[in-house]
Amino acid sequence: MEIRDEILKLKKEKNAVILAHNYQIPEIQDIADFVGDSLDLSKKARDTDADVIVFCGVKFMAETAKILSPEKTVLLPEKDAGCPMADMVTPEDVMDLRKKYPDATFVAYVNTNADVKALIDVCCTSANAVKVVNGIKAHRIVFLPDKNLGKWVQRHTDKEIIIWHGFCPTHHSFITPEDIKNLKKEHPDALVMVHPECTPEVIDLADEVASTNGMVRIARESNKKEFIVGTEEGLAYRLKKENPEKEFYPIKKAICSDMKKINLQSILNSLKYNQFEIKLSDEIITRSRNALNRMLEF
Repeated sequence: MEIRDEILKLKKEKNAVILAHNYQIPEIQDIADFVGDSLDLSKKARDTDADVIVFCGVKFMAETAKILSPEKTVLLPEKDAGCPMADMVTPEDVMDLRKKYPDATFVAYVNTNADVKALIDVCCTSANAVKVVNGIKAHRIVFLPDKNLGKWVQRHTDKEIIIWHGFCPTHHSFITPEDIKNLKKEHPDALVMVHPECTPEVIDLADEVASTNGMVRIARESNKKEFIVGTEEGLAYRLKKENPEKEFYPIKKAICSDMKKINLQSILNSLKYNQFEIKLSDEIITRSRNALNRMLEF
């Protein structure tokens, strides 16, 4: 039996659903039941009647799925698939900041580990960060962990934003203004889409600043036929698959090695042996869910 057939057989037997982030390799996207960004996938998992969620992404994403669906078994096919940016802020950092800024509201990007989510007031995504911050009554906001997303929010609010120093290595270091300019020279008619995790200098060159799902929507709705894609290169596969008549030009060096760790064998092993299951304490789940639910109110 081919590995793909074996996966589909086990998925049916275990009443499982396979979720794939937009940055996963093509064969993972092709076998998934849902492809999308991290929070979107977690909400889809919550709303299905599946007993088992196989989350093809990184650790914080699988944790978010567990927080929103604590009664379900959530599996991360590769235990070492982490997020460097999420690891750049710890619970101890948050507690120290709480002492320093006792009057501030703490906003955390969903790209944080569960033990950090449990200590903040409200989560946000790259798509709704500005809306969340502007919807908070407090004037002083501590924003973590992504400094680039924080700077993007700062452009769109009058609030005082205290920004943590974390960043996504892929967006921060591997997508440069020179990359965008060079692609623009090669494809002068292309629309430039970049993710708000990119540096301000890259953002200044963009026609559109959007989350991965936002880029999917823009590509679908735009009359443009060519697009420069300023995010992890894996998104270009989905964009081309859904818009075969259009052309997409990713920054090819913009690769998240953690996102690329999962393969078909990983998924098969995960379903066969229930590896690697996400386990969180009831307290972490409850406190983290409060921060996520408050975000959904916005």
